[in-house]
Amino acid sequence: MPMLKTDKFRIDSQKLMFHPRLVAEWLDGKNIYPVFMEISPSGSCNHRCLFCAKDYMGYQPRFQQTGKLLERLTEFGSLGIRSIMYSGEGEPLLHPDIAKIIQRTSSVGIDVAVATNGVLLSQKLAEQILPFMSWIKISINAGSANSYASIHGTEPTDFDLVLENILSAAQLIKDRDLKCTLGTQALLLPENVDEMEQLAVWVKDAGASYLVIKPYSHHHKSHTQKYAEVDYAPYLKLSERLERFNDSRFSVVFRMNTIMNTIKTERSYKRCLALPFWAYIDSGGNVWGCNAQLGDEHFLYGNICEESFFDIWQGERRKRSLDFVSDVMDPEGCRMNCRMDKVNHYLWELKHPSGHVNFI
Repeated sequence: MPMLKTDKFRIDSQKLMFHPRLVAEWLDGKNIYPVFMEISPSGSCNHRCLFCAKDYMGYQPRFQQTGKLLERLTEFGSLGIRSIMYSGEGEPLLHPDIAKIIQRTSSVGIDVAVATNGVLLSQKLAEQILPFMSWIKISINAGSANSYASIHGTEPTDFDLVLENILSAAQLIKDRDLKCTLGTQALLLPENVDEMEQLAVWVKDAGASYLVIKPYSHHHKSHTQKYAEVDYAPYLKLSERLERFNDSRFSVVFRMNTIMNTIKTERSYKRCLALPFWAYIDSGGNVWGCNAQLGDEHFLYGNICEESFFDIWQGERRKRSLDFVSDVMDPEGCRMNCRMDKVNHYLWELKHPSGHVNFI
């Protein structure tokens, strides 16, 4: 019997090897445009999660300017940007025009995804956005209503509401034969480790395609210190217990590679090389080189409400930022499991290969 591939989307890995022409251009010193962008439609959030890495942003009640963002999305498509994930420092579905934004993103040839807590994923909204999306991932960090309320900083009733929204979205995807993948995700915490198997039952029964279980990664600017020293060694056997849920339509992606990263002492790369391949736009329209460095002027490229993305990406401010990252910044000061960590391992090895690489 063939072995099931539980991580077919390479969630616990990286995917830059699927863009060899772009990587080759970067190796040749060309000023490439990003493959991927993360955009925050909203600074506000309807939850106050205990683990929130963006709590230092203050959950500001600001939203992307719809008209300007729609204009920029057309530009992004013309520049060859391949994908956009709507997530960020707030809850993306709080933006009043999120359906229009997602539809425009798809119409200009850009793959669309959303990371959300799922509370606002009503039937009506799901019908407006899921036909235009590659995937949607719902953060649900407990297997019971009371634990969920405590961890998410909300009411217990939100737990059942999210499961109902997953069930409804899964049925919509099935009935219309949509290409959108419906996933779920949980941070592994001391409070929820004993509920992960029950959570797998809930989300599988609701119709999700997968459940990602990943470690907490402490953000150096975060207000909370509650999970800064979590030891994941006692939780590793959970991976084996969760394997029983895997079948042809559902998988648990236990991010073992990422978990093991939390206990290593140093990185294999000496500089961050990944910034040309992605960008982050906060809810105020500011373009940043790194979503873990919001507020640090070294990483601020410009603002899409004030100038075109072309001018921002080609601008002197971004050049100075890349020079700073290349010549000054030590990535040992970054969070261990940043989004570009595995990309950086890949790029560093391309630039600094070991011996005998021609003996393929």
